[in-house]
Amino acid sequence: MVKIGAKIDEVRIDGDLSRLRRDLESFAAIGLQAVELPVHGLDAIKNGKLDQRRLQSILTILQDFDFAYTVHSPNPLNLMDRQVPELHLEVFRSTLQFASEVGAKIVVYHAGRFIPEETLHVNGNQKLSPKDEGILLGSERGYLGLLADAYPQVNICLENARPYVHHSPYCYAEDLEALREQVELVERPNVRINLDIGHWHMGARFYDFDLVAPVGNCKDLIGHTHIHDNFGGAVHHYEKLQTHQLPFGRGDSHMPVGYGAIPFAEILPAYLPGYQGVLIMELRSRYFQRTEESMANLRQIISSLEVI
Repeated sequence: MVKIGAKIDEVRIDGDLSRLRRDLESFAAIGLQAVELPVHGLDAIKNGKLDQRRLQSILTILQDFDFAYTVHSPNPLNLMDRQVPELHLEVFRSTLQFASEVGAKIVVYHAGRFIPEETLHVNGNQKLSPKDEGILLGSERGYLGLLADAYPQVNICLENARPYVHHSPYCYAEDLEALREQVELVERPNVRINLDIGHWHMGARFYDFDLVAPVGNCKDLIGHTHIHDNFGGAVHHYEKLQTHQLPFGRGDSHMPVGYGAIPFAEILPAYLPGYQGVLIMELRSRYFQRTEESMANLRQIISSLEVI
C-alpha cells in the first residue's frame, strides 16, 4: 500500500527544534511512514544560504527516526519573482541542498505566481498581458531546468494552486492542465507535479472544472500528493482565520480526511494505480490531535478502492 505521512507544520514549530522532535515522536507513535519537513519552519535557510550548523542539529534529530522524508520549500519561493529573482533562485538551490543532506527525494515548490499572494493587497487588480505571462512562464522553465540538472537525484514537484476570489487567475497552476503543460515543457524527468487535492477541489469548484478527468490526464507526471479536506468555497486572499470561514464551508481548510466534502474515492482511482509517491496529510496545526483519525480515514478509503 502507498505510504502515508504528514507534514511538520512550520508555524507550529516556528524554528524550535525541540518541537520538531516532539512532533516526530508523535508521528512515530501513531505509525506514520513519511514526514514532510518545512525547510523554512526549521530556520535552515537564512538570507538564501543553507545554515550548516543548523543543518547538523536537524540531522542529529532526524537520525533517531525511520521516516521517509520529503521537503517543502518556503511558501513565498517564486521563480517568477520580478524583484529579486537571483535571491529566489539561491533559496531554491539551498532547499535542494537541504533535501539532499536529509535524504529526501522530493521537494515541493508552489508553482510560479504571476501576482504573488503577498502582493495581492496592492497588485490584486493587476493583469499581465499574455506576452508578459509567457515571458514569466519561460523564465520559470529555464530556472527549473537548471535546478533539475544540478540535483538529478531530487524530484522537484510543482504544486497546483488554490483560487482567490477577485484575484484569480493569479497563478497558472490553478488549472491542472496548464500545470501539466508547464511541467512537460521543462522536459526533465525529475520535474513533476505535486497534486494538492484540497487545492484542486477548490479550483474545480471555482472554475467549474471536471474534478476527475484532469487528474487522470496528469497521472504519469504526479510524483507527490498533499491530501487534506475542505468544503470547496473560495475566499479572498486576506481571509485567514479558520474559525470564521469554517461555519460557511469556505477557505483552504486543511482539515483531516473525512471532515469536509472532497470525494476522495472518486479522485484517487484516477492516478493511484501505479503511483510511486507518498500521500502527505497536510493538516493545519489546529488539527494536530486528529492526525491519527485522518490517517485511519484515508486508509479506509484506499482499502475500499477496487482498482488499487
